[in-house]
Amino acid sequence: MFDLYVITDAKLSRGLSEAETARLAYEGGADVVQLRMKGADGKAMLEQAELIRGYADEYSRFFIVNDRVDVAMLSGADGVHLGQSDIPVARARELMGESAIIGASASTLEQARKAEEDGADYIGVGAVFKTATKPDANQGVGLDAVFAISHEVKIPVVAIGGINRGNIQDVIRAGADAAAVVSAVVAQEDVKAAAHELRDLVLKIRPHVAPDARGMTINRGLMF
Repeated sequence: MFDLYVITDAKLSRGLSEAETARLAYEGGADVVQLRMKGADGKAMLEQAELIRGYADEYSRFFIVNDRVDVAMLSGADGVHLGQSDIPVARARELMGESAIIGASASTLEQARKAEEDGADYIGVGAVFKTATKPDANQGVGLDAVFAISHEVKIPVVAIGGINRGNIQDVIRAGADAAAVVSAVVAQEDVKAAAHELRDLVLKIRPHVAPDARGMTINRGLMF
């Protein structure tokens, strides 16, 4: 089961590389790390991806690459996360095969339904709250969007955007199966401790959230 999903951002990580941030996040308990390097060249991104793949194996965790199907495949990542302007989910599935984890961003019910129909394994809903780390995303779609989408689709929902220690339990209450964070972990002085605290907050709220009738097993058998 995924609880905490950490996304890298070198601009926020106090001089740490994406791979160094990922290692600390895994040590702190992050279930999955997504490598996001907007505007980076393929060589640099692949170098970081291969390092993170090694850390993911070491800690028995998952590794996702943002946008770049080629980098995900070359590095042996578990999957890729695609935005609305990236290659279609269905085409990515053709390239990566049935075993790959493919996530898709959505801010509306229509986008979420389309992603599920096209074979996405999970939906990244957001930005839930206003955030500077995803300027290309719809801002502040709110907890109502998390609730609506989580009750519309049968695949897991990962809430993203402006999530921190003060509101992470709210997104789980709203129906998210997992919470994705950027600055709440990678911008902190102690990345490991920040990841540990956030995952603990998710685990503490789960017993108080009614089970979701749609279940949480994705198509390829991975359990969120």
